[in-house]
Amino acid sequence: MQDQNLPETGADREPAVTIEDDTQTTEAPAEAQAPEKSGAATVFLRFLFVPAAILFDLALLARSTRDLGSWDYLYITLFDISWGLVFTFLWSLFPRALRRPAQVILLTLEAIPYGVEYFVYMQFKIFYDPRTIINGAGGVITGFADHAFRLIFSPQGIVHLIILFAPAILALIYLIVNRKRPVDRPGWRFRLLVFLGIPAFTLAAIALLPQSSLHQMTYTEEYSYPKAVERFGLLTAVRLDTERILMPERFDWTEEEIAEVASAVPEALSDPENRDKPLLSSITPPSDPVILRNELDIDFEALSAGADELTASLNAYVSSQTASQKNQYTGLFEGKNLILITAEAFSGDIIDPELTPTLYRLSTKGINFTDYYMPASAGTTGGEYTNIFGMLPTSGGSSMIEASVHNNYWTMGSQLDRLGYYGKMYHNNDYTYYDRHITHFAMGYSDGYMGIGNGMEEYVDASKWPESDLEMFQGTLPTYIDKDHFNIYYMTVSGHSGYGFGINYMSQKHLEDVQDLPHSEAVAAYIACNLELEDGLTYLVEELEKKGIADDTVIVLTADHFPYGLDDDASMGNMPYLAELYGYQVTNVFERDHNRLIIWSGCLEDEEPIVVDTPVSATDILPTLSNLFGLEYDSRFMPGRDVFSDQTPLVWTLGYEWKTDLGSYYNGVFTPASEDVKIPDDYVSKMRKIVSAKIDYCKGCLATDYFGYVFGDQG
Repeated sequence: MQDQNLPETGADREPAVTIEDDTQTTEAPAEAQAPEKSGAATVFLRFLFVPAAILFDLALLARSTRDLGSWDYLYITLFDISWGLVFTFLWSLFPRALRRPAQVILLTLEAIPYGVEYFVYMQFKIFYDPRTIINGAGGVITGFADHAFRLIFSPQGIVHLIILFAPAILALIYLIVNRKRPVDRPGWRFRLLVFLGIPAFTLAAIALLPQSSLHQMTYTEEYSYPKAVERFGLLTAVRLDTERILMPERFDWTEEEIAEVASAVPEALSDPENRDKPLLSSITPPSDPVILRNELDIDFEALSAGADELTASLNAYVSSQTASQKNQYTGLFEGKNLILITAEAFSGDIIDPELTPTLYRLSTKGINFTDYYMPASAGTTGGEYTNIFGMLPTSGGSSMIEASVHNNYWTMGSQLDRLGYYGKMYHNNDYTYYDRHITHFAMGYSDGYMGIGNGMEEYVDASKWPESDLEMFQGTLPTYIDKDHFNIYYMTVSGHSGYGFGINYMSQKHLEDVQDLPHSEAVAAYIACNLELEDGLTYLVEELEKKGIADDTVIVLTADHFPYGLDDDASMGNMPYLAELYGYQVTNVFERDHNRLIIWSGCLEDEEPIVVDTPVSATDILPTLSNLFGLEYDSRFMPGRDVFSDQTPLVWTLGYEWKTDLGSYYNGVFTPASEDVKIPDDYVSKMRKIVSAKIDYCKGCLATDYFGYVFGDQG
């Protein structure tokens, strides 16, 4: 009944209503408390809009980066409905007046990680874990802001952002249109239903995991963040990654499992071809028939006394490994100088006898690797980590900074420093980028590290982007060339993306050299900017020869990753510019990550080329150099192999993919190298165990200062 003392307000006057609250039912003034009328739109907004928005953003991310399989759809849907209910539950807790703004805020916050991960994939062609993104964020803002803005504000970037934030935009429009319409507050029954739905959908997905062994292994023993994003969705991958960060690292292998891994692949399965190659004329055949191995006299049992569980397990694993044999190439480079180069986004496909004569000379007159891979894992810092430590970066972009507080006993910097070599690391970009001003002073090089900001600016023009490799070599070589023995590391930058003659100074500088090539502008610009590296190497070799020490110097060159900057917004099988450069479509990680490793010395010029045609990975560089330089090292501590040893050729990735001389394992399928190869029945399962153990070993070495525990204060 209306109050006769109040004026009529027409449509604004509604009867008093009863509202369900958390604790009691009360009569409230209709004007302030009237709820939304129930209907399809209201039910959708309350129950389904947030979960639908998450599934929408996930589908957009997934379809932008890869094709989904049927099992992917199932697990992603179940896990993401659960995440949608999480956001819905949080939304239901807000006070009545804030519920609509809260929905807009939550949908915006939900879309941000999808947007970040999309642009990460757009640039790097791999999903980066949160630690890698956070670790590189500051550097991107300060060092590569222009390139990041080009990606974000490109036509596809803008369209993607609009679509990605469409749910939040629609919620905002609804809020504005209905800003005067009262909103009810969900009661406890609604919140309880939503809350119970969260574990229900998660447990349903987990219960169905055994239906796909590939997904089950990714969720458990063979977890990797990029694979988890692909198979379970972004938010579930973040959860799994967070769980692993919070849990103490374990090397959870029993003595029986370690023994099984240690003897998993008989020597007979390895291709002995490299061990049977004729000796170089400069090598005297060993007269002692006794087999000598690259191992130190270490009492692992004594070391494990009093050690924590992880360290004791690492000791058990290392001691179970069979050390590699010394061989005909052991000590070939003993006493020589070393220049180790990690070349930004380098690809061996640019090597040409006419266009890049120095690169061609170094790759054919030294040790010729015909089946080499640089596993892409965490961008440049991940590639550097692999090249320096001989391990894969199991903590993503944080791996280098985590390792910097450890005893890095086995780096080439540390090993040669113990022999009295002068050592230094150089980079021709901002010396603080990726925290190199911290990490690169801890790699064992006696004179530390120089970049732009602590000395390199005297030699390199920092106003041009990218900066010149040639200028870096010209400025720094005179500072060490007269040392008795030098050990130098370079991280180059001239080959950095983006690839266009209007945006890349090095591409513009070498435009005339490539303008007649039958390539698109992007590929031609990529080749052009790498010609600055070619010029730098030409300078290095010529100066070494003028000084008369080319025969006493070893140049090693490898990439940090494949040229992922060639293609934007590209997935496997959809990288047109990379396919143009390679000459074939890229459908898996081995096709994508194939590259060229150069190990050259003037002393090899007059010899027949040494050809290594078995699969070789960047993890093999450290043990191979340790053997070639005749160092006193223990191969059991290194997950890679000396390529001239008796160990099984093995390329492996953090996604648990692998390749041997017998075949390759990718996406849960093993493909023999040829129809003539006979594969033992248990070969695949044993190799999977070996790869899993190597990855766990790399994790354990990062989680604890393992080499510091074994070798104490020795540097």
